[in-house]
Formats: sequence, C-alpha cells, structure tokens
Amino acid sequence: MFTVAAAVVSVMSLALTACAQSDSGVGSGDREAAYKRVIKDPHPSPDAVIEAAGAPAGVARAGDGSLLLSYNARYIGDDEGPAAAAWRIVSPAGLTVAQQAWHANVEDQPDQYIGVRDGFVRWHRSSRGAESAYALDVRGKPHKVSASDRALGTRPGDIVLHEGMPARFYRPANRTVAAPAGAPEYVDFALDERGSVWFVDQSRMPNRVVQQRDGRTLTSMPMPKPYTSGGAVTAAGGTTALALLRGGTVRGLMVTADDGAHWRNLTGGGIPWQDLKRDLVFLVLRALPDGRLLVGEREGRYWLADDRSNRAFHQLKTPVPFTSFTVQGKTLYGIADATTATYDLVKGEGLYASDDGGRTWRRQGKRG
Repeated sequence: MFTVAAAVVSVMSLALTACAQSDSGVGSGDREAAYKRVIKDPHPSPDAVIEAAGAPAGVARAGDGSLLLSYNARYIGDDEGPAAAAWRIVSPAGLTVAQQAWHANVEDQPDQYIGVRDGFVRWHRSSRGAESAYALDVRGKPHKVSASDRALGTRPGDIVLHEGMPARFYRPANRTVAAPAGAPEYVDFALDERGSVWFVDQSRMPNRVVQQRDGRTLTSMPMPKPYTSGGAVTAAGGTTALALLRGGTVRGLMVTADDGAHWRNLTGGGIPWQDLKRDLVFLVLRALPDGRLLVGEREGRYWLADDRSNRAFHQLKTPVPFTSFTVQGKTLYGIADATTATYDLVKGEGLYASDDGGRTWRRQGKRG
C-alpha cells in the first residue's frame, strides 16, 4: 500500500520555518491571516505554500537519493473552496533544486508522487474523475507520461502508482501509466520484484488472496476463518503480507515468503494486535526490500520485524509522534504534523528519516 504517493494530506499547521516567526512574537492570528492569503492567492509562491502547509504531505525518493516533498494547504473545517499545493525537490546534499506551486481546489484529490530511478512521477485525479500524469527528473524538468487506454499485464520493474480507487501502476521503461490487467478497477494492490500483482478478491466469501502476472492468475488462496480482509496488502523482498480483520479491526497478518506456495498467520510476534483499535485506513503495512515487515497505525506506534522471517517484531522509538509513516527503499520516513485542524504549531513538526531501521533519526527538509 502506499505509496508516497498516497501520502497523507498535511493538515493546516505552519511550516518549521514559521517557528522562528512565532518565537519572535508573531501570534496565531497573524499565522492564520498569512495562511488564508496563500490559499486565496491565484498564483501562490512555493515558499508561501510550504510555510502555510507546514510539514510535507508526502515524500518520494529518486534513485540518486533526491527527495520530492509535496505540500497541501486547504481550508480548515470546510470541504469546499480554494486550496494551494506545491512540491520541492531537494538534492542528496539537502539543497533545494527546484520547486513549484499552484492554486487548487479542496474538492480535488491531493496529487500522488512516487520516486523512480531517474526522478519522480506525479499522478492527479480531479474531482470529476479526469486523470493526468507527468514525470519529473531530479532537476525538476517535466517529461511526458502516456496513459494506456487499456489495462496491461504487469512485468518486473513496474511500480505501484496508486493503490486503489482507481488502481494504477507506472512502467518506467516507456513512461506509461495503466490499470493492472485482471485486477478490479478499485482495489488495494501490491507489485513485487517479479512483476506479480497481489490483491484481495472481496467479491465472494471467503475473501481470496490472488496473485497474477501478465494478466494471468497464478495463485488464489482463501482467507482463513474467522478472518476477512479490508484489502491492505504489501509485497517486497520475497515477502507478501495482508491484514487479517476480525470485527472490523486488524488482528494479525497473513504472510508468505515463497511466492504464495505456503501461507502462515501472524497473530503475535511482539505486536499487541488487541491494542490496534483504529479503522483500517490508519493501518501502516509495508515490506522492506529485504523482506522485513513494518506494521503500525498512523498517529500511533510502529513495529519492525527483527529479520526477514517476520516472526518477531520490536517497537520503533521515534523522536516525536508521527502522524504518517512510509518506507522508501531501505529508508524509513516519518512525518510529524497536527492531527486536528489548527493553525498552531506542533512540537517537532517536520520530516524525519532513518537508514538503520529506526535506531537513529535525522530531521529532513532544511533549506539550501
């Protein structure tokens, strides 16, 4: 799931750079006024949007380590009206390479971004259902992306662009966006290194875990009783896992490490499943490139497997509470932002990264 793409929309707090202004005597009323000016501006500047949005909504990482940080600023407490959005590309050295901002509408879905070997891909779907996509290289130069008018069989190297509603993947080889052939139009799905699509068929009971490649079904396994699935699935490093639900809440995982030949239920391993009480939309489930699983709840706690056997997990220690969490390659990224609509700042607000499995964290996003 996720993708950076699917990153969480940043709620309306102010940027880290505004902290200095707050310390120097600028009150929340002044910040609110500045925020409202940004979202009403027909031609907002990137700096203004980034300062208004606060922590980034999402992060995407290119092959060379460059980051694309996306930002959204929207009306607080209103699902209609103007909005503003921006992206900023930061080099591996932490310098701002390129940035762009634009006026938007609250009704539109936030843009989705994924990192690819030579840059980033942006996917947008308007409130009327129109889709568009383009690629950016690490210098911020745009490149055309083609949209296939038919579903395509997946191959090695394909990347999940949008996990569901609608399901879309990106093919770097020819810069094409398409729906995965054989999968439902609206489904959470994962792609592994072999080009297999994994998803849960919820059209019948019991639900079935389906593996397809190039549009052909390879395996189909029924969910174990008494569990159902909300569809959350992840695959990488030879591991595929999906959430087991009981009574509408997550109570474990169904895991395979041999391409679907054998499955096992993970209902322990050091994760207090009985304490996970949030809706499935808050679940964080990611497979790292080495096959280890990351499990947690947005705005809550997170656990990482000790090794690729995924039988024992340890809770991650984070420098501040994270409101969203994702994995880009071997790097963990956590975002601290306001969890409720507010103009006030959040302690430690911003983006954090860890390259050693969460043992140490560094703060990202300093301007160059």
